[in-house]
Amino acid sequence: MGTKKEQPPTLVGIVQSSDYCFGDAPEDALQLDCGRSLRGVNIRYETYGTLNADKSNAILVEHALTGDAHLAGFHSNTDRKPGWWDAQVGPGRPFDTDKYFIICSNILGGCSGSTGPSSIDPATGEPYRMNFPVITIADMVRAQKRLIDHLGIKKLLCVVGGSMGGMLACQWPILYPETVGSVAAIATAIQITAQSIAFNWVGREAIMADPGWNHGNYTEQPEKGLAIARMLAHITYLSDESMSNKFGRALQSTTDYSFNFGSDFRVESYLNHQGNSFVERFDANSYLYITRAIDYFDVSVKTNGDFRKAFEPVKCPFLVVSFSSDWLFPEYQSRTLTEILLENGNDVTFCNIQSGYGHDAFLLEYETLGKLMSGFLTNIEPEVKP
Repeated sequence: MGTKKEQPPTLVGIVQSSDYCFGDAPEDALQLDCGRSLRGVNIRYETYGTLNADKSNAILVEHALTGDAHLAGFHSNTDRKPGWWDAQVGPGRPFDTDKYFIICSNILGGCSGSTGPSSIDPATGEPYRMNFPVITIADMVRAQKRLIDHLGIKKLLCVVGGSMGGMLACQWPILYPETVGSVAAIATAIQITAQSIAFNWVGREAIMADPGWNHGNYTEQPEKGLAIARMLAHITYLSDESMSNKFGRALQSTTDYSFNFGSDFRVESYLNHQGNSFVERFDANSYLYITRAIDYFDVSVKTNGDFRKAFEPVKCPFLVVSFSSDWLFPEYQSRTLTEILLENGNDVTFCNIQSGYGHDAFLLEYETLGKLMSGFLTNIEPEVKP
């Protein structure tokens, strides 16, 4: 393990995004945990497959921190690569589009179509920027619930997510226990650690220290700060094994050291590429808001630290998956979730997959993870009606 896997070809083809806007009336406003509200919220989403007659075959897939609604397929014939979890979607795959209706939405606070800091504030006609309210994972779920209601779905067959997406998946049945039939929580945690908060803090500090950030009032991205934040975060997604296998101490383009502070090593050049390409697709202010929401995430915040009590309303079965080399969300965090659910009487399937890919394994170990998810979904609903 440790080298980049070739992804299988897409089975989805060309897809289109859709938008759902809550409306601008006061009664349509989304109430937030911080005490503020948002009017005119838009949620960008994509769907795959067909919703059956009784609307019982819907699966909501949650994306990670820098993901979006583009789960699978291509937006055009000129796209260089498909959606972020394409290997899991399509006929015969875990998210079988001949059987299930798959939904993926860009989260509240994002920068890929859903309302976030770069969106226009209806009260001023200008972008929110840092006037956007601080949001939580629970706020993101409440916004998604409006979308699910709009689609006429009373109960989701499953909510699935990895990393931050797993946090959303765990939050869903706590807020809406009657709306969730099952949960697949992958490479995630029910509260993040001091170490994870520290990494997020340094990333935000890098962005805000960039003179181009200008207190969030930029017209062009604060490229250096955002790129550094991405490089730092990307290191946490990998593992010592995967980095050693992929790069080792190999030099970039020479046979000797340059004796300056440019990128001598291949791993340095790789991180530069990751940072620079990230600047082209992600908004710096959104990065600030979303990482803060991850910091604040704690399912027991309403139950004074009592995790078991937090999950008391939750009766649905869970699939909990961790990866052996994931040091960002290590195995013990998934085991903790599993133990809490078992104490509450939930049906839980837990698996720690042996992998050298680190946290990114939830995207790369598509074969092993896919078999687990396929089996779990089949056990939840053996015969989904057409």
